[in-house]
Amino acid sequence: MLKKLVLAGCLLAASGCTTVPITGRRQLSLVSDSEMITMAEQQYAEVLKTSKLSTNSSQTAMVRRVGQRIQQAVETYFRQQNAQDQLAGYQWEFNLIEDKQENAWCMPGGKVAVYTGILPITQDEQGLAVVLGHEIAHAVAKHSTERMSQQMAAQGLTSVASVAVGQTPSTSQNLFLQVVGAGSQLGLLKYGRNQESEADHLGLIFMAMAGYNPDGAVSFWQRMDSRENQASPPEFLSTHPSNGTRIADIQRELPEARKYYKPR
Repeated sequence: MLKKLVLAGCLLAASGCTTVPITGRRQLSLVSDSEMITMAEQQYAEVLKTSKLSTNSSQTAMVRRVGQRIQQAVETYFRQQNAQDQLAGYQWEFNLIEDKQENAWCMPGGKVAVYTGILPITQDEQGLAVVLGHEIAHAVAKHSTERMSQQMAAQGLTSVASVAVGQTPSTSQNLFLQVVGAGSQLGLLKYGRNQESEADHLGLIFMAMAGYNPDGAVSFWQRMDSRENQASPPEFLSTHPSNGTRIADIQRELPEARKYYKPR
């Protein structure tokens, strides 16, 4: 374990770090954007092939409408920061999948999936903007690259190719889906919670820039909280912040997000 920690530290020092937009946090990056986007395109195609796309035209149109507004807000933000190159290779896509899961995710490169199971909680475009702002924030903050890099460093690996050595295709696929947030999350508990909080922060600003009232995030998470049963694990055992912590953090960040809000 000590050797792994030392190697991880050496890799961190030797590799180029990236900076998360808005928050300015420095993060480990051992995988190129092009590698992550290529893997995302392959896995997204596989997810769509093995899933049932929704035939509800109005709901599908809503997902794409909200998603494209968040996309435009993200592109505007990066253009204003003269950082358009951070979105190089993005080919946005938004799909609604018929599934009871209360879930949504965005892969590197802007590949987004929303599951119909979350729509009763989002309720409307405002609530959906909270979810999509959050999930797209994960992608543009390169959280999946950071997760992949963390796992690589812990295992003493220095390239994407070495990650797959000795693994079956299904294992490699599951690993990638985990680091992009499309699968169950394993380990790195505090690390994951920090990323979730960061995505909340960025998501508030992106939805506000898209013309959605960021105050709606509080209502959404209150609804989510009311649906969770009393058996949910304590916060220190979860990869996500507790809903109470999340709501308090969002309320603290709302004054900043409101500065970007222009109703449409």
